[in-house]
Amino acid sequence: MTTASLEYTVRAARTSDVRGILDLLEPWVQRRILLGKERVTLYESVQEFVVAEHDGVLIGCGALHVMWEDLGEIRTLIVDEGWLHRGVGGAIVAQLEQHARELGLQRLFCLTFEVEFFSRRGFVAIGEQIVDADVYSQLLRSPDEGVAEFLDLAHVKPNTLGNTRMLKTL
Repeated sequence: MTTASLEYTVRAARTSDVRGILDLLEPWVQRRILLGKERVTLYESVQEFVVAEHDGVLIGCGALHVMWEDLGEIRTLIVDEGWLHRGVGGAIVAQLEQHARELGLQRLFCLTFEVEFFSRRGFVAIGEQIVDADVYSQLLRSPDEGVAEFLDLAHVKPNTLGNTRMLKTL
């Protein structure tokens, strides 16, 4: 699925977009707002991403990572600073939500500093332990740091300081 406005297009990412995703990510990594990702990791997960593009240049991206049968995470949501407040982030989230519904997900998690942005889209702040004990024990087996952040595990606390854990029911 592709979404287009007069100024930009939101579409599924391709392997040729990985360099552009890294370019979008780097300033946020330098500011220690987002964690860096290895190029190989982005290639391995490129199918999770959608990108926003203007005249062949990436101006935003975001990913949907499936965590469990009914649960996914919106991650690596970035909009180029020159494109902020022009609907790009909202269009990316809308496309990720549509994909989540198509996959049969019922809940979306995010870890964010942008609480107002996600609140306007129906996400609410969450506390601890929002999955049952059996699912929790299964999720503990995942090597993915995002899953550890969702579970609010102690070893990822330095990554999550100041962030808010939020959830939306689709």
